[in-house]
Amino acid sequence: MSATAAATATDPLLRLTQVRRSFGDERALDGLDLTVAPGEIHAVVGLNGAGKSTLMRVALGMLRPDAGTAHLRLPGTGDVPAWRAPAGVWAHVGHLVEAPFAYPELTVRETVVAAARLHGMPRDPARSAAQRVVHDLELDHWADRGARTLSMGNRQRLGLACAAVHEPLLLVLDEPTTALDPAGVVLVRTWLRERRSAGTGVLVSSHHLDEVARIADRITVVHRGRAVGHLAPDGTDLERQFFAMVYATEQARTRRPAPSGRSA
Repeated sequence: MSATAAATATDPLLRLTQVRRSFGDERALDGLDLTVAPGEIHAVVGLNGAGKSTLMRVALGMLRPDAGTAHLRLPGTGDVPAWRAPAGVWAHVGHLVEAPFAYPELTVRETVVAAARLHGMPRDPARSAAQRVVHDLELDHWADRGARTLSMGNRQRLGLACAAVHEPLLLVLDEPTTALDPAGVVLVRTWLRERRSAGTGVLVSSHHLDEVARIADRITVVHRGRAVGHLAPDGTDLERQFFAMVYATEQARTRRPAPSGRSA
């Protein structure tokens, strides 16, 4: 392998640098840095309102940063700003953010084929890929049923199938197991590990620390729109470490300097 190819194989697929994004007076992201490399699962954890979903939307070009950069680097491209990346770049990206992709009037199988076609796959390969991912996510039993008839958990698995049917190099998943029962969580956990082994870079957000610790290679703690620390997935007492980081950030934010001439 040439030095250039080797560098490309390890360069981040996604890089956020000092990203800031506000909604009116509310700052959702405040100088956040983050990368996702090929063949890794990078988990982002934080309390509700920490900025995780906004981070995902900036990474996917759904929102333009007010400051800083969000760059994608995929085959045949240099660093491309996510908010104006061309269609050829998005052909290598899959996502599940907010509501799962589904056409209520189509069957499960038809919905996944439609997702593949929207990502540029020809008709026959799209059908084959849809069959494969429907099987991988154990949706065979519902394959010919209308998407509107699915339970919340099965609809979420359908959304994951649509996100991954075209075998993207980068997956961006916001709370991908929130509606799943324990069996579904284990299934998706195994599936994500398989995607990582195939070389896919995965950015996943959650507020379930114990769950992401089972699959993540890296865990970044986000609070008030900043990356305030990192957790080792194989570490001990992660919940205590998480809340210690959040508490320390709050203390630093509210601390005031002592008045002039008086000791602190």
